[in-house]
Amino acid sequence: MILDEVKEKFIKGVMREGKRTDGRAFDEYRKISVDTEAFPNAEGGAWVKIGDTQVAAGIKIDLSTPFPDQPDEGMLSVNAEFSPLAHPDFYPGPPKPESIELARVVDRGIRSAESIDLKKLFVKENKVLGVFIDLYVLNHSGNLIDAAALAAMAALNKARLPKIEDDKIVYGEYTGQLPIARSVVTTTFEKIEGQIILDANDHEEVASEARFTLGTGDGDKFASAQKSGNGGFTRGEFEYLLDTALEKGRELRKLV
Repeated sequence: MILDEVKEKFIKGVMREGKRTDGRAFDEYRKISVDTEAFPNAEGGAWVKIGDTQVAAGIKIDLSTPFPDQPDEGMLSVNAEFSPLAHPDFYPGPPKPESIELARVVDRGIRSAESIDLKKLFVKENKVLGVFIDLYVLNHSGNLIDAAALAAMAALNKARLPKIEDDKIVYGEYTGQLPIARSVVTTTFEKIEGQIILDANDHEEVASEARFTLGTGDGDKFASAQKSGNGGFTRGEFEYLLDTALEKGRELRKLV
């Protein structure tokens, strides 16, 4: 698109001057807010804003049949939906590759960090609790991954276990909190004109040559990584990504 080409040229020109269009430092997030009281009727929920980007997460917990190779563990599933009202490029219909990637990156971080103690979700033979995380992109202004991961983790930390009677869920009654072993968040970097920036807005993403997302958990542990785009990172740049992800991860986990 011509408009995207204009945006890309402008952003790259600003980057070559060592600046960002909104005046932020290269390693600076936009203003972040986390609201875990927005969805009182869900088992758990959170509404996250990073700048103008907004992502909501809802938790549903239900009885499920375990996977055959994990008969004594609960289930985890993450789904992402892009509202057509969130961005001009979003439209109704089958899931776009971007929504599938978003769900998988969030799922990978939570699963790899073993954030949820799935063994505590065992109910009885052939019956476990399933944790279903639904992500809703309400407004896309860049860096959906970090917003979605933050929303998912905040919602999980807020989630309650439903009461079970006679092998049925008693809706509206709870027995305690979802067993969370550790929190995990992501930090996403974009590379533009040799510069590496954190928390890119949607205009900056148009000009990005490469993206790298790192998931970090409690205890400064790396849980996941995702690379996209045709560009690459040098060894020195990758070391910078690791150090910055640990630093920013500590800050983000304080919000959940």
